[in-house]
Amino acid sequence: MARQAEAERERRAKVIAAQGELQASEALAQAAHTLATEPSAIQLRYLQTVIEIAAENNSTTIFPIPIELFRPFLNQAAAPAAKPASQSEPAGPALPASEISSLMSQMRLQAAKTSAQE
Repeated sequence: MARQAEAERERRAKVIAAQGELQASEALAQAAHTLATEPSAIQLRYLQTVIEIAAENNSTTIFPIPIELFRPFLNQAAAPAAKPASQSEPAGPALPASEISSLMSQMRLQAAKTSAQE
């Protein structure tokens, strides 16, 4: 009789766990549908996540920003450098990572100099 009761408890636990998984999958499907149909929903969720991450004092927050937003700054930083005749046309859609890193360092130095002068 004890084995039967134990088997029944295990059966109920498995049924409850399966129901929980079903409810979770339905909630995820509904969330995915909402995010797909509401363009601003994904942005709001992103900002919520950033707020949750920022609540921890010992964490570093990295904001993924499209490189297109930096294109004017990258072009401006690259403009003073002497360019060979073959590079006189506008920059292509992508820059090598080493070049981006170098330009970002130059921009940081220029910003530091500007803020120190003020």
